[in-house]
Amino acid sequence: MDFYIRTPWLSLILFLLIISCGTPALTQETKQQYKIGCLAFWNFENLFDLEDDPTINDDDFTPEGSLRWTAEKYAEKMGHLADVISEIGTELNPDGAALLGVSEIENRKVLEDLVKEKKILARDYKIVHFDSPDRRGIDVGLLYQEKYFKPHRSTIIPFDLIKENGDTVFTRDILMVQGMFDGEDLTVLVNHWPSRRGGEAASRYLREHSASHCKRIIDSLEQQNPAAKIVIMGDLNDDPVSSSLKNILKARGKSHKVKEGETFNPMFSYFKKGIGTTAWRDAWSLFDQIVLSRGFISKDNKGYQFYQARIHNPRYLVQKTGRYQGYPFRTFAGGSYVGGYSDHYAVYAYLVKPI
Repeated sequence: MDFYIRTPWLSLILFLLIISCGTPALTQETKQQYKIGCLAFWNFENLFDLEDDPTINDDDFTPEGSLRWTAEKYAEKMGHLADVISEIGTELNPDGAALLGVSEIENRKVLEDLVKEKKILARDYKIVHFDSPDRRGIDVGLLYQEKYFKPHRSTIIPFDLIKENGDTVFTRDILMVQGMFDGEDLTVLVNHWPSRRGGEAASRYLREHSASHCKRIIDSLEQQNPAAKIVIMGDLNDDPVSSSLKNILKARGKSHKVKEGETFNPMFSYFKKGIGTTAWRDAWSLFDQIVLSRGFISKDNKGYQFYQARIHNPRYLVQKTGRYQGYPFRTFAGGSYVGGYSDHYAVYAYLVKPI
């Protein structure tokens, strides 16, 4: 199957050859074959199983809990998630997301149930997951298709912060997965940074702490290889202009302005246009982001390069009526089940590589 795009650094029309194709298509002299891959992230909004885990605060998400979380609701939620995942990234590659970072999952079991859903079963997603110390028991994870990505190391980066009063902060760890993406070294950091509970200013230092962990990893890998390809994805609970991204990660919105020691945030342009991934009190935020190391945007580096970032927000994912009209169509609203998908939109990025 042939796909046509126009890349930022080439003005000619391109044929895109997906990795799973066996035989390269014939091209004219004025056309160039490219492989394409898709990296994505989505906050699932409280994907809990039905069991009461006494070690975490999941009491609401049981059949007897306040949210009356039943097998029927769980099955509907799973079907909804699979519907959306089956679409993400398929505009340019029918295989969709080669890697999908996720957040707000209770455990590995919910991911095991999800990847068995009919809509995405053929992709045979594999799972990377570790339990985190979050008091509610929500974690991050990574789904990946083996024909694109082969991990060789996965670990967690603990949040590791004690407040001035001596209290330990229990929140999500950062998941770091390293492997080969179609033969190229790739490091993925899946994040769900601390919320803004208590106010943005009062909680800012928590997200800056998470950002500093990511920056330290990037600096270390780029010291070994300046062309290292690193992806930071997640629900960062901050916008592209927040200090955690602007000052700590040094994430710039224009690729040609990214200097040594800085990163590229392709979501910045959406934010400037007032487009977000989640809404609160009638205001949009772009908390869900994909940030890339310089290795993805340098014309001197070979292999996969950044092409385009997108937000997956088709009309059926928008709440049509009620208090949250115009917001992402969520699963719960005001403590009541409304049967939606998530209170966040998914984000994804295309990478292209000349053959």
